[in-house]
Amino acid sequence: RLYQIPFGIPNCEDGSESHILYLIGDFSAPAEFFVTLGVFSFLYSMAALVLYLRFHSLYTENTKLPFTDFCVTVCFAFFWLVAAAAWGKGLSDVKAATRPSTLISAMTVCQGDDPRCKPGTTPAMGLANISVVR
Repeated sequence: RLYQIPFGIPNCEDGSESHILYLIGDFSAPAEFFVTLGVFSFLYSMAALVLYLRFHSLYTENTKLPFTDFCVTVCFAFFWLVAAAAWGKGLSDVKAATRPSTLISAMTVCQGDDPRCKPGTTPAMGLANISVVR
């Protein structure tokens, strides 16, 4: 929810007050979908583990239970692929919204004949990139 984060930008024209800049974008839905699916996958795997270990005879005697387990696992695998793709897109949108050149182009202070603003370093997103690969 980048739109909730304020940035104070100095007003170089009259030197008195600073302007408040809010970033644009709400990229929380893909991340929430990714995390929610991860939690449900964990809970299902724990329930399946209990079923396999504790109720093994029920699992082997009932022919519909293994097929149901297979179908649920295939559904989780498909949704995991969709969630990873959605989180990857959300992360690339966050990177684009927080890129220093994008932030500078949104600041009115830097829009003049003699701009005093230069892009800094790009934020480190290595761990976020790894979260998409997992």
